[in-house]
Amino acid sequence: MSKTSKDLDFSSIITQVSKDDDKNRSMPLSTTVVTSGTSQTTNGTKTRSTRKQRIASLLLCCLGGSCRRRQTKTAYSSTTNTPADHERVALNPEINTHLESNEKFLLPILRDNEQTKICLVIDLDETLVHSVFRPVSNADFVVPVEIDGQVHQIYVTKRPHVDEFLRRVGELYECVLFTASLSKYADPVADLLDPNHIFRSRLFRDSCTYYNGNYIKDLSRLGRNTRKVIIIDNSPLSYLFHQDNAVPVHSWFDDMHDTELLTLIPIFERLASVDDVIPALQDIHQQRAVV
Repeated sequence: MSKTSKDLDFSSIITQVSKDDDKNRSMPLSTTVVTSGTSQTTNGTKTRSTRKQRIASLLLCCLGGSCRRRQTKTAYSSTTNTPADHERVALNPEINTHLESNEKFLLPILRDNEQTKICLVIDLDETLVHSVFRPVSNADFVVPVEIDGQVHQIYVTKRPHVDEFLRRVGELYECVLFTASLSKYADPVADLLDPNHIFRSRLFRDSCTYYNGNYIKDLSRLGRNTRKVIIIDNSPLSYLFHQDNAVPVHSWFDDMHDTELLTLIPIFERLASVDDVIPALQDIHQQRAVV
C-alpha cells in the first residue's frame, strides 16, 4: 500500500523545526517577531518605538566595526579559524575539518571581481519559505517530489519580503543557499524562488556534516576565509560549529505580517563592508543584549 501525505516522514525530505521547538531558539538580530506592525519585546510588552531604537543601535555598531553544488580543488587554506573550529576538533577529533588542507571544498573558486565580497550562507526552510504536504490556499509554488516511487505535491509559501531581501543581499554578497533538506525538494524550490540566480551555489543535505544526530553546516568546508562568511539560519544547530558567524532569525511558518527579512536588510548593508565579520557580529549581539 502506498503512503499518503499524512503517513510520510517529512524529515526524510525536508529539514524543518516545529512551532513548539522554535520557542526555545536563540533571539534573532531583529530582536523581535514583528506582527501586525507591532513587536514583541523581551519583557512581553508590545511597542513600535523600542524596535526602531534597537534597529538603529544595531546599524550604528555595524558602522564601527549561483551555480549548482560543485566540489573543486583549490589552493585555499584557512589561516584564521574560529574558536568553534578548535572546540569541535577537541570534542570529536575524528571529524575531518578541512582546516589547513587542500581537500576539495564545497564552493568553486571566487571570480576575480568577487574576491572582496563576503560569503552569505542562507538557509531555506523556515528562513525563506515554509513547505507542507497538504494543500494551502496561499502557496506560492507547488513542487512535485517523488518519494518511494510515488509523486507527492509539496506546497511552498514564501516568507514576506523574501524577494526584496534576496535582491538586495544578492547585490552585496556572494550568496550561497545551504539547506539540510534533500536536493530533489530544495533544488526545484530554489529554481522557483530564485529565477535571477542570486544564489551562486546551492548546497544540500549531502554537504552537511552529520554530528550527534544533527545536520551541521560546517563553514570551514566552503573554501572561504571563515572571517568573511556569515550564515543566516533559523536553527542554531545548523551553525553549531561557527556560532560567531551567525545571524539568527525566527522560524517562519505562516505569519503574513512578518517583516523580519525587511528589517534585516539595512543590517546586512552595513555588514557587507566590514573586514572581519566576527567582531562586527559580536558587537551587534552585545549591543542587542544591553538595549
